[in-house]
Amino acid sequence: MAVSAKEILAEAEALRETMISDRRTLHAAPEAGADLPRTREYVAGRLREMGYEPKELAGGITAEITGSDTGTCVLLRADMDALCVTEQTDLPFRSQNGCMHACGHDMHTAMLLGAAKLLRGYQSKLNGTVKLVFQPDEEGFTGAKAMLAAGVLREPAPQAGFALHVHSGTPSGLVLCGEGTFMAGCTLFRVTVHGTGCHGAMPETGVDPIHIAANIYLALEELVAREVAAKQPAVITVGRFTGGDAPNIIPSSAILEGTIRTFDRELSACLLRRIGELAQGIAAAYRGTAEVCELASAPPLKNDDSALDLSTACAKELFGDASVYRLRDGGMGSEDFASYTYELPCAYLLLGAGTAQEDSRYGKPMHNPQVIFNEDILPRGAALHTLTALRYLEQA
Repeated sequence: MAVSAKEILAEAEALRETMISDRRTLHAAPEAGADLPRTREYVAGRLREMGYEPKELAGGITAEITGSDTGTCVLLRADMDALCVTEQTDLPFRSQNGCMHACGHDMHTAMLLGAAKLLRGYQSKLNGTVKLVFQPDEEGFTGAKAMLAAGVLREPAPQAGFALHVHSGTPSGLVLCGEGTFMAGCTLFRVTVHGTGCHGAMPETGVDPIHIAANIYLALEELVAREVAAKQPAVITVGRFTGGDAPNIIPSSAILEGTIRTFDRELSACLLRRIGELAQGIAAAYRGTAEVCELASAPPLKNDDSALDLSTACAKELFGDASVYRLRDGGMGSEDFASYTYELPCAYLLLGAGTAQEDSRYGKPMHNPQVIFNEDILPRGAALHTLTALRYLEQA
């Protein structure tokens, strides 16, 4: 007999305090990047307490749970990494180490740990295997690719994958289900400009890389406007511009770093190539040189229709039709779970984490040093993971 959504949600609510404790422990000691030793240790320890046998893979953690060994497997993924942001909240469990879970990955990890506990209780109902994946470095766009390269989709091989992301500024508990290509791909790039350093009083004796870089910056601002069709979404943003150490010295180099975001991988590649051509041409015109490199990238995220339909149905079963909203238009934000979506059918949902109308503390933008997420949604996330896995395996 199938487990009811009502039962799962009640069991998840009973785990509320445990998930809050997990979340706060992770929030107080965040780690950024691909190497998260304390976070890995904590997650692996919690899984062992539940009876799992966690394995380290490419800086992340995996664990499996099997009911009937049917050969069917479904993947549930959470990201674990934080941002290099100094927290500016008054939370008693706030981070004080210069990093912050300003994108809610501590919430994701706590929800998947909650689902792990629920699935242990429903193991006899599992018509196959659930693979739990706790991933590093989503923010740097290396984590998903590293785990895929290391074999996360092998032994056992999942036939579908699902993930959740909290969303500040959306009403608490509202589930956003994006159709098709739901999130933009993102390419991180660096432009390094080389000139000739000299005294600021005699600029004619050198080659000013800051001047060159400024012209490159202005050219990049025009690239989308004049080389991309008006109906085709594309954004180039420079978020880092550095050069020099003193006000009276022209340095020998300057650096620009930024992002390209589109819904088309070929367009992203074209724009990266054009950035290189512009940078080199402008630098040469001013007697300098420039080089462009890709730092990391994530492709556009595409939700599979059947996987999204299942996720949407599970969300409605748990929370009611009014708590679920289908989106036909995606946003320009990016997520490295996208790499999974080119390997197997996947669905990626957003879970509302609070608005300022609910509580003045909520609703700050993602990645903001003052962002605070509503912990009341943790049981909802755990329940949605659990029901989605159960229903996928039931129908497979």
